[in-house]
Amino acid sequence: MTQLLDQDKETSDRILAAAEQLYFRKGIKAVTMDEVAGHLGMSKKTVYHHFSDKDKLVCALMEQKLKEEETNACMIDQISTNAVEWFFVLMHKMQEMFDRINPVMFYDLQKYHPAAWKLFIGFKENCIRQSVVQVIERGKKEGLIRKDVETEIMAQFRTVQIDMLFNPESFPPNQFKMSKVQTVLLEHFLYGICTMKGHKLINKYKHITEDE
Repeated sequence: MTQLLDQDKETSDRILAAAEQLYFRKGIKAVTMDEVAGHLGMSKKTVYHHFSDKDKLVCALMEQKLKEEETNACMIDQISTNAVEWFFVLMHKMQEMFDRINPVMFYDLQKYHPAAWKLFIGFKENCIRQSVVQVIERGKKEGLIRKDVETEIMAQFRTVQIDMLFNPESFPPNQFKMSKVQTVLLEHFLYGICTMKGHKLINKYKHITEDE
């Protein structure tokens, strides 16, 4: 029985990995369940046995990726030596992610897979927002973020920035590169909340000198 369960999980994981690869490259709408099966050299019956429809597959993949992001958030907490570095580590990880994702995937999620998008919204409102709250408070104690910064307001503002990033009307993908947009928005956010001591660290991580 245990062996069968392990085999089932291994097959499900293979399907999720193939879906991730195809969705990231082409977007979600453009990839059919048949294409996922063909990519794996697997029968459609097997794919549908594990995921009864495309929406179930997309939701399962979203759940998997969000769990990975929670793990990443804990890792960033552990390796960052200060609040400013925390934001820069986050920035680099987001750059890596956006550089390998077709931005149409996010628009497909919002339009065609509301259940999966709702999972992301919940993650953004809880995990991401709460992490920003904690890091802002950490930065205040470190003297890197201004003590007069309204933590809750700025944490909410940061989540709104993320909404802007995924809005094709704000940043049309044919005009703006998502990885670049997120970097500029996050740097702008940081410069707005940091003390002069924090600004010096930002410049250090950006490899620029004070007179620049």
